[in-house]
Order: sequence, then C-alpha cells, then structure tokens
Amino acid sequence: MAPFFKILFFPILFLLLTVHSVKAQYYNYDRNMSLGLTFSPNVGWLNYEDGSSFDGEPKLGYAYGLIADLGFARNYYFSTGLLINTLYSGSKLPLDGATGTLNNVFRLQYAEVPLAIKLKTNEGGAGRFYGQFGFTAGVKVSGKERLESSTDYRAIEGDDIFRLGLLIGAGAEWRISNSLSALTGLSYNNGFTRTMKSGNPRLSYASFNIGLLF
Repeated sequence: MAPFFKILFFPILFLLLTVHSVKAQYYNYDRNMSLGLTFSPNVGWLNYEDGSSFDGEPKLGYAYGLIADLGFARNYYFSTGLLINTLYSGSKLPLDGATGTLNNVFRLQYAEVPLAIKLKTNEGGAGRFYGQFGFTAGVKVSGKERLESSTDYRAIEGDDIFRLGLLIGAGAEWRISNSLSALTGLSYNNGFTRTMKSGNPRLSYASFNIGLLF
C-alpha cells in the first residue's frame, strides 16, 4: 500500500466509525453533523534548529478541501477533513567559504487530515462561535525550491514525506439558512516534524479560514 494511502487509512476509518456512533444521537441535537468546503489563505515560514541557516521569510500560500464536524455531545464536536495545503517560505542560506547569503523560496504541498476537538457555543439568531484544538497529519505531495531571483523551480533534496503539526484556532459560523452556514476563523499550525535535512527546519503557518457548512 502506498504511503499516501497508509496515512489516510486510519483517519478515514476513524471518521466512518465516528459517523456510525453519532448516528443514533443525530436526532437529539440540531445539526449534530456538518459537512462543508473550505478555502484558507495562509502565511507560512520555516524555523531552523541547527543554526546553519536563517529563519525563513514568511510568504503567502493557500489550502482548500473538505471539512466535517461530527457531534458526540451537545456543543462538542470532532473536526476532521481532507485538505490540499500549499505552503511557501523564503530562506537565507549562508554561502560556503564566501560572504553573503543565498536567497531561496520553498514551495511545499501536503495532503493534510486535521484531527481536532471543536467546542461550539449555543446557536443564536446570527450564528455561533467556536474554538478548536488538535493536530494535523500530512503527506507531502510535492516539494520544490527556486532562487528568489529566478522563476524556475527544482525538486528539494532530502525533504521529508510526513508532516505533523499542532492546531489551534477560533472563529464563527454565520447562519445563512436552516441547512447552510458560512464559516470564518483564524488558526495557527505549529510544525512538530522536520521538513528537510538541510538545516533541519520545521514548517509552521497561520491561516484565515473561509468555508460553507451544509
């Protein structure tokens, strides 16, 4: 089984089991399960740990995909989904035996599964607020780099295939109709794992989340 399917198998299995477990409760609470679409502009950066490089310059990226909120008690939800996350970061690498730095731009794309607990307030006339805490598990789809002065990307050497990150966020759901809500929020994702061998950096990002829940 390919690594991509291995990392997705268990979250999807857990998702199906959770859907089955909340099915009996579904009629007890208003909209105890929601599925939706999301698009999230983000700002990503690299944090180097070995001192051989300078921390990355933040750059804009984006993510999009499916989200699901599965209720297991009133106002308490398990939040998951499947996102395609494209992250950019600049980096200044010292030149060997010379004065100055080499300015690079990294482009890393992951298929990510968020696994978080989401707490929601009681719904008012306009909607409700939420907070969430958990982590994300990602598999690298592509990893490329280019010189800041160039437009040609090349493959990154030694980039890691898996990424884990801590997720924390807050936002609001705005009621549009009985079966449709607009989602807005902010989240921060702190990378736990190494992104690539050179400099041992970790990739983190902050995002503005927009979506529709059905």
